[in-house]
Amino acid sequence: MSDPMYSLAGKRVWVAGHRGMVGAALVRRLKQEEPAEILTATRSQLDLTDQATTAAWVKNTRPDAVFIPAAKVGGIYANDSYPAEFLYQNLMIASNIIHACYQAGTEKLLFLGSSCIYPKFAEQPIQEEALLTGALEPTNEWYAIAKIAGIKLCQSYRKQYGVDFISAMPTNLYGPGDNYHPMNSHVIPALIRKAHEAKVDKAESMEIWGSGTPRREFLHVDDCADALVHLMKVYSDAGHINVGSGEDLPIGELAYLVMDVVGFKGELTKDTSKPDGTPRKLMSADKIRGLGWQPSISLRDGLADAYDWFLANEENIPSR
Repeated sequence: MSDPMYSLAGKRVWVAGHRGMVGAALVRRLKQEEPAEILTATRSQLDLTDQATTAAWVKNTRPDAVFIPAAKVGGIYANDSYPAEFLYQNLMIASNIIHACYQAGTEKLLFLGSSCIYPKFAEQPIQEEALLTGALEPTNEWYAIAKIAGIKLCQSYRKQYGVDFISAMPTNLYGPGDNYHPMNSHVIPALIRKAHEAKVDKAESMEIWGSGTPRREFLHVDDCADALVHLMKVYSDAGHINVGSGEDLPIGELAYLVMDVVGFKGELTKDTSKPDGTPRKLMSADKIRGLGWQPSISLRDGLADAYDWFLANEENIPSR
């Protein structure tokens, strides 16, 4: 275990985007660190895409430490359908917060990226050094480019001004607070919703797109929050760092696991006329393991936790 070099105890800690899945998990985790105050602001209180408003808010609140999970996010359909929104809003969020925190003298900042920053056909498992070595996945390149810009902002401000700004790249996340929108959700919430509706409808089967053979990596959001707090305490380097489980599985196997957790006893069918996407996307976890962190929530337990949250919040989830 790496020795802490930065303590969050007694600090004013801002979680930008605290109502999102990652932000909410960070707030839960930070309460264990005994900060002097956890700073938050709703979207109606603070428009992070507005430079002057963001600068004024940061100047007034003077956070010591800042986490930036705030982002405009969505699945393949959303990324492909709203490219301008994904590029512009995420560029503005990263630029405005990072610059404002530099101006206000923030002690430490952690920018949160995404595994989609890596080339579509990067060698597996993906090392941090793979960044900018190949073409991006076209369907989410807008989001990826904005996140790459955020990484480079942290690196450039670190180089020019000597600030302790770092970046972390999480793998595919899931858990409480996930997005279950019928068109804009990611794979795990989409599968949970499909399996649940199939169970309720007493359907004979549920369908997934493609062959089910592509492999993906997943991490529970509470494990991610724990990793980010750990990095804030022990990591200080210009290079970004992967945050993942270090394990992957085929989408078809994931679908069967979700069906079992949800309690749907029907068949799984596959529409092979639909695209599979990238055959595999697994990030190397060597660097963060070397810093003494590893996940503690198994995929099955994590899926059960996610389904419990879905059931508790089903009335607030957009209808099919």
